Amino acid sequence: MRSLKVRFALLLGGTALLVVLAAAGVFWSTSLSERTIERVLAAQHRLELLAELSGRLTQYGLAAVETLGNPDTPPEALSVTRDAVDRALNTVDEAIGRGMIASEGPTERIQYVARTRPLAKLRAARVILDRQVYQIQRELDPDRRKNSIQGALNAFGAMTGQPLSLLIESERRSMTAGSEEARSTSERMRTLSILGLVLALALVAILYRSVTRPTLRRIEAIRDAAGAVGSGALDTRLSVATRDELGLLVANFNRMAARLARREGRLAADRAALEETVEARTADLRSVNERLEMVDRSRRRFFADVSHELRTPLTVILGECDLASRAQGRVVDYGPVFATIRKRAQGLKRRVEDLLRVARSESGQIELDRRPVSALAVLTAAVEGAASEASKRRVVLTLEPGDRDVELRADPEWLRQVVESLTDNALRHATGLTRIVIALAEHERAGESWARVTVTDDGPGFPGRGEDLFERFRRDSHSGEPGFGIGLALARWVVERHDGSISLGAGDGGRGARVTIDLPAADMVLEQRDDRERVKVGVA
Repeated sequence: MRSLKVRFALLLGGTALLVVLAAAGVFWSTSLSERTIERVLAAQHRLELLAELSGRLTQYGLAAVETLGNPDTPPEALSVTRDAVDRALNTVDEAIGRGMIASEGPTERIQYVARTRPLAKLRAARVILDRQVYQIQRELDPDRRKNSIQGALNAFGAMTGQPLSLLIESERRSMTAGSEEARSTSERMRTLSILGLVLALALVAILYRSVTRPTLRRIEAIRDAAGAVGSGALDTRLSVATRDELGLLVANFNRMAARLARREGRLAADRAALEETVEARTADLRSVNERLEMVDRSRRRFFADVSHELRTPLTVILGECDLASRAQGRVVDYGPVFATIRKRAQGLKRRVEDLLRVARSESGQIELDRRPVSALAVLTAAVEGAASEASKRRVVLTLEPGDRDVELRADPEWLRQVVESLTDNALRHATGLTRIVIALAEHERAGESWARVTVTDDGPGFPGRGEDLFERFRRDSHSGEPGFGIGLALARWVVERHDGSISLGAGDGGRGARVTIDLPAADMVLEQRDDRERVKVGVA
């Protein structure tokens, strides 16, 4: 047998044959036992019916004696016992008929036919006794009447005794034969069971030695070889002893191990070449990083130098404006003009200081001045700082203070710069913008009070680049506005150092852009505001 399929088919076929033979043996023995038990039970039932018939005959004889000895006895008493005898005879006759129908051979059928003759004699004895009773009732001589009664009873006993004995003995022999057959069947079943067990064990042993054990040995050898290959012994090979499925598997295993060995050699060579390449690329990357660090240091120095160089002239300009505003004897009132110059110069100074903060934040020199501050005051200052630009661009800039002002523990200048920078980004980058809303609201998170600041516009919204917009020096490439692109990066840096979060989204109805800032409130919340007016700056 060169194929495992044939071997396993034989194994399964042998097992199936054993199962079928065992099932057939059980079915045959069960059927035989059932038939034997049914015959024994039927014989026992007929014995019980014969015992009942014997009692009915005795009652009928006593009733006949009482009827003849006592003229006052009603005739119905004898009729009742006569009917009971007839019913008992019919029941026994039916039981014998059922046994004859269920008989399995001519010998057994002849035995049932022979039992009908004693039963017929019992019927005849009942009829004869009935006729004698009728004749004795007409006898007038007491002596002859008494002798006739005694003779009738003796004749009735002689006529019923022998047939009853024959019937009872026949049924007893049937019960004995059934019991003997049951014992014989049990012995045959026991012998066949032992023989079947021996044959099954022999067949299992033969199949194990010829099919199972050799197959398991070869599978274990393949398993051990696979483990050796997995451990790195790629020179492991197996001998191809057969040409069945396992032999083909062994041949494929040997080819696989050879391919793995060749591939391992190529991988070792490639690994060495890759290490050389990585070393070269690492050196190049190190050089590039050094150049990038130099560029970054130059950029930070640029911001610091620009801030320093611009702060001094701005301070001088502010000083001159103060002197001019205090001068006396002016022909023209330049007060409003100087006030405007001062306001613009202060805004420019704040911008320069913001640039300096950005440069210092990346160099690790910034320190936050966190103190209790009103969130509404910070937003108001931011709105005032952006109002002029919004008015120039004909954009409505609105502050919605909400129901309650929230006290924050924060650096007011940094927060002002965040909101003002977000507003400035919207003004410079949102094409077709007509409205910007800065809103303040209070909400709870995990049982604690938080302030939520939203800056919403009705422009085209943010481009779908998500977290990329928070990177330094990144801005929308489709915007025609110039700028360094530090607004969102600065905002995130400030908000995160205030233990808050910032996110980008769309405005109401999916239109426009919305920046949401969540900041934890201080331990105390300011009193609820009574004035819920909306502050508007700009041109409607």
